[in-house]
Amino acid sequence: MFAVIARETILTDIIAIIAPGEMGAAIGARLNERGARVLTSLQGRSQASARRAERAGLAPAASDDALVGEADVLLSVVPPGDAAALAERLAPALARSRKKPVYVDCNAVAPATAERIGAILTATGCNYVDGGIIGPPPSATATGHTKLYVAGEGAREVMRLSAYGLDVRTVDGPIGAASALKMSYAGITKGFTALGAAMMLAADRAGCDEALRRELAESQPQFLAWLSRQVPRMYPKAYRWVAEMDEIARFIDGDTHGRDIYRAMARFYDQLADVAARERSGGDEIDRMTRFCSAGAQAGAARKSA
Repeated sequence: MFAVIARETILTDIIAIIAPGEMGAAIGARLNERGARVLTSLQGRSQASARRAERAGLAPAASDDALVGEADVLLSVVPPGDAAALAERLAPALARSRKKPVYVDCNAVAPATAERIGAILTATGCNYVDGGIIGPPPSATATGHTKLYVAGEGAREVMRLSAYGLDVRTVDGPIGAASALKMSYAGITKGFTALGAAMMLAADRAGCDEALRRELAESQPQFLAWLSRQVPRMYPKAYRWVAEMDEIARFIDGDTHGRDIYRAMARFYDQLADVAARERSGGDEIDRMTRFCSAGAQAGAARKSA
């Protein structure tokens, strides 16, 4: 279905990344470390974003026109709910620019949303590429591997990024094919995280949480180990996963019951994001899941050492 794009020797490229969030800044740092010049925009961003961009070696552009006027490739790395709005914001500058960067939407959006973003950019003259990121933010200590999947007629133009340490892979198919892969993968991984978290809370309310942990440790140790790692990592990201679950629901819209599952997961993540934002202590959903996962991790460690 997909092919690994070979690394090749190229001249230094200018890459624009919006925005310098956790993933965008980490990708920018990797590109910068390997010799690319990386620009970003701090328009509407917080001081935390500005500090993250500085640590990653990203140079802030004075304006959208300055940003797109220099870039060879522009990577949109924003929450899925902001992807189309960013394309609308940049479209006038892209249309004015004599230099036309390759616009890669790297966000977790449904194929229909990817197509809508392409329609927004049609009149700009830019080559539009559908993308999807799978894996954690790249770093020297990351346990996973970050891959950028791309699709569409201009996908092979993104191969230049492989020379700067990114694993870039093409997905056979038109605009929307890379997004479909991302939706399918995230629907499994983040969907399983939601199911696990919901059942941890249900078991806690029913008073059978310790029995559930013991049974999982005995009969499904791989599930318990995975959830014990992934559920705590989810808390600060839950607010971003709300729109992603809604996009997955849009992706499988033809399956009414499947669509409704992911709509419900979006509301579940919204509930958890609200709890995390309020930073309540004692007895809330975050505390209960943390206790379950901590005990699960201890059970896994004890099993390995036995």
